[in-house]
Amino acid sequence: MLNAMTVDVEEHFQVSAFSSVVRREDWDSVPSRVEENVARLLDLLDEREVRGTFFVLGWLAQRKPAMVRRIAARGHEIGSHGFSHRLIYDQRPEEFREETSLSRRLLQDATGQPVEGYRAASFSIGRRDLWALDVLADVGFHYDSSLFPVMHDRYGIPGAPRRMHRLRTPGGATLIEVPPSTLSAGRTTIPVAGGGYLRIFPLCFTRWAVRRLNRRESQPAVVYIHPWEVDPKQPRLHGPLLSRFRHYRGLAGTEGKLRDLLARFEFGPLRRVIELADPATLPLVAAGA
Repeated sequence: MLNAMTVDVEEHFQVSAFSSVVRREDWDSVPSRVEENVARLLDLLDEREVRGTFFVLGWLAQRKPAMVRRIAARGHEIGSHGFSHRLIYDQRPEEFREETSLSRRLLQDATGQPVEGYRAASFSIGRRDLWALDVLADVGFHYDSSLFPVMHDRYGIPGAPRRMHRLRTPGGATLIEVPPSTLSAGRTTIPVAGGGYLRIFPLCFTRWAVRRLNRRESQPAVVYIHPWEVDPKQPRLHGPLLSRFRHYRGLAGTEGKLRDLLARFEFGPLRRVIELADPATLPLVAAGA
């Protein structure tokens, strides 16, 4: 089973948890750490001969196009993480279209390759924001990985499909939707294998979750990580207590957990995982169903 290895490329100070602490207009004045952290991830993936999908912020592509080119030159797929890491529900449709089109154009200009995949900042496409899916299809994306079928204070669509599927947008377009990995436990859906869930849950649980997805459910796991999660020495920001817990908990062990997963399971870019699933055979689901 080929699982998806995905990286959401952003600076440590650009996360939604600290949006009230570091203003976007101040981002250029904060020391950057993303290139060093991306280089660490690229070397780690090279050690295991793994290629993945890097969802890159357009803001970074605009300022660091050489970094984007290096990622692509190492054989990885480039996807879009939006432009400014604004949550979808904080944008008007015309703003979202402008930012999304700009990000895709910057990434394609940097690499000379088509950008087919999108992942929203903090997975922030909810039931009230399904209009964003039509924008994605209209500006040229083929697949999305934003609809997290969980309950969370910042994101999630409880009850949404847990498996990869063809998604019928409200306007009648079709996208491939690849949800982040979850497990079903009765009426509860548990997020696994990415971000804070990878850092906070014990490694033995994450191993078990990936095996269960592969063997019992016959579906690939979608692992996601951020470059700042392999950077335990990053400067600490003085945000809300919950935000600091979510961001800093488990940083010291993230790289070791990732190495373990790379050694135990097969991984590849999302585009390849979708190809192996044979998109034409995937169930068609109406957005919000």
